[in-house]
Amino acid sequence: MNKKKVVLAYSGGLDTTFCAVYLSKEKNLEVHAVTVDTGGFTKAEIAAIEKRALALGCASYTCINAIDDFYNQCIKYLIFGNVLKNNTYPLSVSAERIFQALAIAKYAQKIKADAVAHGSTGAGNDQVRFDMAFTILIPKAEIITPIRELKLSRQDEIEYLKKNGVEMNFEKAAYSINKGIWGTSVGGKETLTSDTYLPEQAFPSQLKKNDPENISLTFEKGQLFGINEERFNSPAKAIAKLNELASPFAIGRDIHVGDTIIGIKGRVGFEAAAPLIVIKAHHTLEKHTLTKWQLYWKDQLSVWYGNWLHEGQFLDPVMRNIEKFLEDTQQFVSGKVFVTLVPYGFKINGIDSPHDLMSAKFGSYGEMNNSWTGDDVKGFAKIFGNQVAIYNAVNGIEHG
Repeated sequence: MNKKKVVLAYSGGLDTTFCAVYLSKEKNLEVHAVTVDTGGFTKAEIAAIEKRALALGCASYTCINAIDDFYNQCIKYLIFGNVLKNNTYPLSVSAERIFQALAIAKYAQKIKADAVAHGSTGAGNDQVRFDMAFTILIPKAEIITPIRELKLSRQDEIEYLKKNGVEMNFEKAAYSINKGIWGTSVGGKETLTSDTYLPEQAFPSQLKKNDPENISLTFEKGQLFGINEERFNSPAKAIAKLNELASPFAIGRDIHVGDTIIGIKGRVGFEAAAPLIVIKAHHTLEKHTLTKWQLYWKDQLSVWYGNWLHEGQFLDPVMRNIEKFLEDTQQFVSGKVFVTLVPYGFKINGIDSPHDLMSAKFGSYGEMNNSWTGDDVKGFAKIFGNQVAIYNAVNGIEHG
């Protein structure tokens, strides 16, 4: 009798290692492990993950490269919107989950799998993101979530794997690390409470550079295409290069605290050097090249877009509507942004753009102008404040 096929979203970490063993050993399923690369793996790492998956008893292993799809369909709009969840988190993992789910669902259809599985717990956002995407895309497939169903702690998983002869770095497994092109999340015992910061060794990049370093970033219609004098044929490659330059400064570390989809507060550490630099540099360029109302409405829609994406609702058609607006605002967001990298941080020094609305031909703020007279301002001020003046006079309101 043929075994039922299950496609397992597999990263090679503790949770998915447990799932691989449990599904094949306890559930007697034919496990097809799939890693969806959203920019977090080297070729050597993928080779090691494949070797481990097959050693654990998986029937097959596949790595799907989704970097370009992730950038073109998602990251691009997070940059256009300068999206930082709670003014802190660049949606490093929450943004990539939907693209992992999309790829897993497509692969499950391809091999005619009976089920899909993931290693989410019952306490976080990922379970909703994966389940919702699978329910929409492959409604007939069974969704199996061993860790959630068995209500396991990380220590429970470790003990199970040890009993089954699985060898891995269990000390490193104490931290849940999800790495992608748009940042790395780090979860551990310190993030389960409200009072403690993650230890230095928990972060994937350690401080290796101490001397400040100046770089320039070149944007074309809101997208990063150049670093210093080098031009890249895709913004995704430019982002990867920027991360390579900035990570030795241990830039982009923080802890995000927010409301989870399931209604509880959550806390997660992250390291996102390139995303934070790109967003801050892009936002600075926008402040020079967009009008105040463009900036205002972008802020309103971008916050909503980021929240809805964070909650796994990427497939909602309203997201495509907002993306069209965001892209339309980027027509003149081009130029260079000058940045200094320093240990644990960076500073934006300024910009150079042919679309800079601070153009000296129209005047210098606080010093001089070339477009109006003092009498023009007096008349404008009188008209601009006219309705408030009428309101005060009609209602007998006096100030001071």
